Amino acid sequence: MSKQCVAMILAGGKGTRLHALTKKIAKPAVYFGGKYRIIDFSLSNVANSGIDTCGVLTQYESVALNNYIGNGEKWGFNGVGGKCIPLPPRQTEEGASWYNGTADAIYQNLDFLDEEDPEYVLILSGDHIYKTLYNEMLELHIKSGATCTISVLEVPLNEASRFGILEVDNNDVITKFVEKPKVPKSNLASMGVYIFTYKELRKALVLDAKDENSEHDFGKNIIPYLLNNHKLLVAYRFKGYWRDVGTVSSLHQANMELLPSNRNSDTIRFGEYPPIFSEDTHSLPQFIGDKATIKNSLINQGAEIKGEVINSVISNEVKVLEGAVVKNSVLMPRVTISKGAYVENAIIGPDTLIKEKEEINKGNEEIILIDYARSLTK
Repeated sequence: MSKQCVAMILAGGKGTRLHALTKKIAKPAVYFGGKYRIIDFSLSNVANSGIDTCGVLTQYESVALNNYIGNGEKWGFNGVGGKCIPLPPRQTEEGASWYNGTADAIYQNLDFLDEEDPEYVLILSGDHIYKTLYNEMLELHIKSGATCTISVLEVPLNEASRFGILEVDNNDVITKFVEKPKVPKSNLASMGVYIFTYKELRKALVLDAKDENSEHDFGKNIIPYLLNNHKLLVAYRFKGYWRDVGTVSSLHQANMELLPSNRNSDTIRFGEYPPIFSEDTHSLPQFIGDKATIKNSLINQGAEIKGEVINSVISNEVKVLEGAVVKNSVLMPRVTISKGAYVENAIIGPDTLIKEKEEINKGNEEIILIDYARSLTK
């Protein structure tokens, strides 16, 4: 039975700028906000939009991420007619190869899309932090009759060279698109969220796959091809909180923005609709000792706090023992901060032990990462 819209989430990136956090797992599987993983946001956004079929295109260190996605039950995809399927590269009659660009990843899964026979395809990244419903964007796409609708937001002009930059007319019809221009002429940036009319997308992907000079990338190849062939592309103006947590400092900042004292009108509020779904770790209730001090912090279930926690995000099964101090930091699952230790302006990776009276980054403002192997990365 054909679908109105199917979602495809690109989740195969290495996330090398997160250093040790992505040494053994893909970036979308990295922990965030005390109880979530980064990919929870994309999957929850899709589910909350009523899109019941989703393919997750995994590649780098895909085992843990594929296992986490499972059958999509965490996000409600396992109902009648719905599905959420990890789609790693696979061997076919043509041979076996990695996904060679974002467009190639979708091209290699045209059989999945053909089987679902959607009218429209939503393509998005699995490593961004934001809450949204895609319904309004889909309505705009259908009403305009566009081949492609791109979700955009305004960024500071001095940061625009990091993004795909669009120029639009008075009706938000896209007139020009340049991937990461050296001298941007606009601050209207692509979020990497696209809705395509599937028949047009399929034609473009098949042609692109035959082009030996193509990088098989949506921003570098598919979007320019559609513009050059006079297809209608429109911009959807996103309003709200959106973060690309591609570096240690940006991941730390996004976690800090969750704290009550740092919130503004756009900041994510987990208790408000639409919800963000995640894995239930079935942890014990959190324990707060009689000498503990907690200020402006998020403390997840299973945490044991006997020391001092200030302006920090604490994940499940974390232990902050007697006399320990944690300031402006993110502690990922199963971290232990031993007695008398001091941690400041840091991300502490999963399963890491900070020894008794050890001082981590005390008095320094630059954010650092400490992982279980005890390597220190700025």
